[in-house]
Amino acid sequence: MLSLPPAKTPLNQHSLGALEFWLSELGATKSEEDPCIWFWVFAQWSAEIEVGQDELRVIWIKGEQKSQFGFPYGLSRQDVEDALKQGP
Repeated sequence: MLSLPPAKTPLNQHSLGALEFWLSELGATKSEEDPCIWFWVFAQWSAEIEVGQDELRVIWIKGEQKSQFGFPYGLSRQDVEDALKQGP
C-alpha cells in the first residue's frame, strides 16, 4: 500500500502515484478516457479535477452553475483538500 507524505507537504513534493492515491482516497474516480481527469461526485455538487502540468485544476458543478479554480502545486495537500471539500 502506498503511503502519503505528511498532510502539510506541498503537492509538488508528491509523486504522481501519491497524488493519484490521494485522489482515490478522497473518493474521486479516474476518467477512463483521460488519465489526467478525476471525477468527484456528491449529492449537492460534483467536481472534475485535472492533474495538470502546472496546477491542479478543478471545475465544480452545482446544478447548471460551474466554477473553476486552479491550485498551484506549491500548496500543501491539506490546504488543497480543505478547499476542495468546501465545494463551489
